[in-house]
Amino acid sequence: MPEPKLAAPEFSIRSTEQKEAETAVISPPSFSEALRFWFILGWISFGGTTGHITIMYDFLVTKKRWISNSKFYHALNACMILPGPEAHQLSIYIGWKLHGIKGGVASGVLFVLPSVCILLGLSCIYSIYGNTPLLLSVFDGLKPAVLAIIVFATWKVGQKALITPVHYGVAIAAFVLSYFVRIPMPWIVFSVILFGILVHLFFPKHTRLKKKKKGKEEREQDYYIHSEQLPQKIPASRMVKQSIVFLLLWLLPFIGILYFLDDAAFWQKSSLLFTQAAFLTIGGSYTVIPYVAQMVTNKLMWLSKTQMVDGFALAETTPGPLVIVLAYVGFMAGFNHFNGSILMGSVGLLVAAYFTFLPNFILIFMGAPLIEKAQDYPMIQYVLSLITATVVGVIVNLAFYLGGEILFKSSTLSFAAMDWVALGWVFFSLFLLIKYNINMLYLVLISLGFGLLRYFFHF
Repeated sequence: MPEPKLAAPEFSIRSTEQKEAETAVISPPSFSEALRFWFILGWISFGGTTGHITIMYDFLVTKKRWISNSKFYHALNACMILPGPEAHQLSIYIGWKLHGIKGGVASGVLFVLPSVCILLGLSCIYSIYGNTPLLLSVFDGLKPAVLAIIVFATWKVGQKALITPVHYGVAIAAFVLSYFVRIPMPWIVFSVILFGILVHLFFPKHTRLKKKKKGKEEREQDYYIHSEQLPQKIPASRMVKQSIVFLLLWLLPFIGILYFLDDAAFWQKSSLLFTQAAFLTIGGSYTVIPYVAQMVTNKLMWLSKTQMVDGFALAETTPGPLVIVLAYVGFMAGFNHFNGSILMGSVGLLVAAYFTFLPNFILIFMGAPLIEKAQDYPMIQYVLSLITATVVGVIVNLAFYLGGEILFKSSTLSFAAMDWVALGWVFFSLFLLIKYNINMLYLVLISLGFGLLRYFFHF
């Protein structure tokens, strides 16, 4: 599942094979070899952001030594500053460093393609059989686990994000403004950025963040990509050309959709919504998902609240970043708007996926070289820390938003309407996550079995 902007896990133990190979000359990987890894990664990238990063680290740093430890985290930190899912952007960045533009495109596409294909199939099944008693019971088992995962994410992110009383205040304010006042997420993020800049300018002593202790030194020359290499310089002319290319990659499909598909107004709103969502994913997927969920259920009325909750459950069963749930939103929006058309739902999913993930390529190919230099500025680090604190409040908002639908059998929030079995499964799932750090995929499978038990034994 894909997740909020978490601090990268640290690895300090090096294998015997790696130590013995320290003097070996690292040759550049072939494009086909890298392609095989990115393809496999797309199918096994369960476990959220930390899981994605761990898999990439184990293969790219520890096993293959294609990139050094310091360069890996340097790139990850750069991706954390950019909007969008950082694991996806990290794959694009490393693919770009290995094989240029074609490497970045290949790694980025293969990272999300399996989850898009799987979610397309699941969305089709859901749209046809979603109201059958058996499938409803399966979702009844899965949805409490999803709520537990969200609560667990709040706890994990909060441990790292809530550093000072100011960070606690920002998190509380974000929750109150998003849940009770219902201020749109873009305005909250913009306000936090402005607040962070002002605090840093007027109270710089109070904005210094403690630096983590560095691990053991490594020989940078033992890796194909390392920190001692000179930064790649991109001429201004190439930047201009890339800007034109990416503008066309966004504009031409947008115009084509409006011209060739029925109801241009619907497709215009859809394309713009998912493009906007891509640039609002600052601090992780949890920043933007509540905003999109409330837009499509309350304002645009494309999905019911139940369908949105079920979408979270479906997204947890697929590899890739959590923001892939927006592709499901695109499917159900097209399906509902065009009177149950599977074809238009599929088009809606592809439109959502394209406009959600395209900006990641733009930001990496054009912004990463600049961000690498800017990330050492204390102001940027402080503002980023406040945005991460905002994510905590936003996740709590999401938990409240989904909790009413998952834990109560009717729209009336009362003890009489409480689904006590579902509440019990939330606590059991939290126990497995906190005590045993259970893999998300295993929790999903166990919860699916729990849903089937509820169906057959009627409890």
